[in-house]
Amino acid sequence: MSESASRPIDTSVPHSARIWNYLLGGKDYYEVDRVAGEAYREAFPGIVDIARGQRYFLDRAVQFLAGEAGIRQFLDIGTGLPTQDNTHELAQRVAPEAHIVYVDNDPLVLAHAGALLTSSPEGRTYYVEADVRDPDAILAAAAERLDFSRPVALTMLGVLGHIGDEEQPHAIVRRLVEGLPAGSYVALADGTDTNREFAEAQRRYNEGGSVPYTLRSPGQMVAFFDGLELVEPGVVPLPQWRPQFAEVGTATDITHELCGVGRKLA
Repeated sequence: MSESASRPIDTSVPHSARIWNYLLGGKDYYEVDRVAGEAYREAFPGIVDIARGQRYFLDRAVQFLAGEAGIRQFLDIGTGLPTQDNTHELAQRVAPEAHIVYVDNDPLVLAHAGALLTSSPEGRTYYVEADVRDPDAILAAAAERLDFSRPVALTMLGVLGHIGDEEQPHAIVRRLVEGLPAGSYVALADGTDTNREFAEAQRRYNEGGSVPYTLRSPGQMVAFFDGLELVEPGVVPLPQWRPQFAEVGTATDITHELCGVGRKLA
């Protein structure tokens, strides 16, 4: 099920979801996105490894959440464009009865929502158009579709960088966590400012007219998990989070994108 007012797709300005789709080898992008993606890759070739590594982390995290942690409800904020192994496919591969709510504010993602909104017969998937900067609206919409008397897994991969420091991203995450039931989990991944080439490529991208993305320090990334019990091995570079569960290869030298999973105890 999808709920949204239709908005036009601006093809004159590159968009992060479409650029990400291009870098992952997808087909849902425009020429302006390809040009921006190639410029970024020329400045920092490692962006392709980051894009792939983030997808591989999602795979391992959802395997853990639906398997070992026994989670049956997922709230995926910043859905992006569908590729292979989306959250609902990963979760329902382990637990066919899993329910997934996707949240995004990009009209192109909405246009492709039909590809996301497939499901196993036992489970359900939903799409909600909302902005991460409005956590109360997201929680209200999710509560209409998920059972908030049981734990929920919140995933936000490559999303928090799109929230500027002046918009208080840590407060947004805290509000989302406050609205989740005890026993819920939070999985996050975002880029850090520890690599000079990465930071310079991001600066150029931000000056190109797209929605800017903020690289943060490792300490700022760890702070997103304040109040949560970190799942081992904690907040680490993408390839280091439970690599023994990887079913696909991933670059081992991605040190400037951190990820982690935390559990809400009460």
